[in-house]
Amino acid sequence: QVQLVESGGGLVQAGGSLRLSCAASGRTSSSYAMGWFRQAPGKARGFVAVISRSGSNTRYADAVKGRFTISRDNAKNTVYLQMNSLTPEDTAGYYCAATLSSIGSAIYTGRDRYAYWGQGTQVTVSS
Repeated sequence: QVQLVESGGGLVQAGGSLRLSCAASGRTSSSYAMGWFRQAPGKARGFVAVISRSGSNTRYADAVKGRFTISRDNAKNTVYLQMNSLTPEDTAGYYCAATLSSIGSAIYTGRDRYAYWGQGTQVTVSS
């Protein structure tokens, strides 16, 4: 199993940037593909970005493509989400998730694929 703890959320003005971190403990995070999801009030939790176990492959939701960057440091068991050019529409709780992956380059965008979740970190973007 793996435990996930997110950090780095906060209040930022539109156009600003934040970097979220997700620290993994327990079984080494290099065994897992890692994803970020977000959930705004009254909405379902949706896919934001994913990075493969090896770090060689990434994918983004259309709404964040070109503004957000996911990365990982397996030596530190940490995954990052760099968020630039933030807009009020990015306001949500952001959740880190992990799924065991036997293929180093595999990526998964479906929420149901992920067995392990962090507690979330709130991102609020003011206009």
